[in-house]
Amino acid sequence: MPIIYALANQKGGVGKTTTAVNVGAYLAEWGQRVLLVDIDPQANATSSLGINRRSVKLSTYDLLVHEAPVARVVRSTAWAQLDLIPSSSNLAGATVELIDLPRREYRLRQALEGLSLSGGEEPNELYDYVLIDCPPSLGILTVNGLTAATDGVIIPVQCEYLALEGLSQLAGTIKLVRQSLNRELQLRGLVMTMYDARTNLSRQVVEEVRRHFRQRVFDTIIPRSVRLSEAPSYGEPILCHAPDTVGARAYAALTREILVDDGRSRR
Repeated sequence: MPIIYALANQKGGVGKTTTAVNVGAYLAEWGQRVLLVDIDPQANATSSLGINRRSVKLSTYDLLVHEAPVARVVRSTAWAQLDLIPSSSNLAGATVELIDLPRREYRLRQALEGLSLSGGEEPNELYDYVLIDCPPSLGILTVNGLTAATDGVIIPVQCEYLALEGLSQLAGTIKLVRQSLNRELQLRGLVMTMYDARTNLSRQVVEEVRRHFRQRVFDTIIPRSVRLSEAPSYGEPILCHAPDTVGARAYAALTREILVDDGRSRR
């Protein structure tokens, strides 16, 4: 069975997509078979992997609304072992269209349960990890991501004061989803992002988050980095765009931490 994580935060600009793309890329680089699922209508994860969102013919919209088979929607990327279910602008209308559909909160979970080898012998043997990049909201698309995340949710948290304010709301949403939709859902961990070592504020935010969430905060801290910010414009993860930079080393460390915690050694 694959490990399925949702990456979520209702606040935009916290490094959620950057984390999904770069952790996915490092997992693939180290031998894990990875599927990245982009359920954000902005399609930033899609473009971050070099795919023009306007060229996408089948996307997560078709997966969620029209129940297109996963095999028809998955696209390979330029990186071996890393596949993508892309997003498109059509997904923006899915929030309205999903309202009247049966089991609307389970559409993504049901779709991912359809993953199988070509022979269909065992479900979910095609990938080691599935990473779901959720939109910056707590609407039906994010609820779909949380319901499908059988192994937990990873929350990137920007090292700024305002980023703390929405954490309690997100924690409440996770609790509600766990109670009514996905009993397996847990908080996998918080990733502190955009850390600026020159400011006291960054250090204080990290201390505050760790005081409240204790062992649920990853040890690795992602620094603020120009290279990380510019990599999506080249359609590349940081390990290809600038592999020797501090941002690349940080995401490599975070990925190792995840693999060790999951009990999956690098191949």
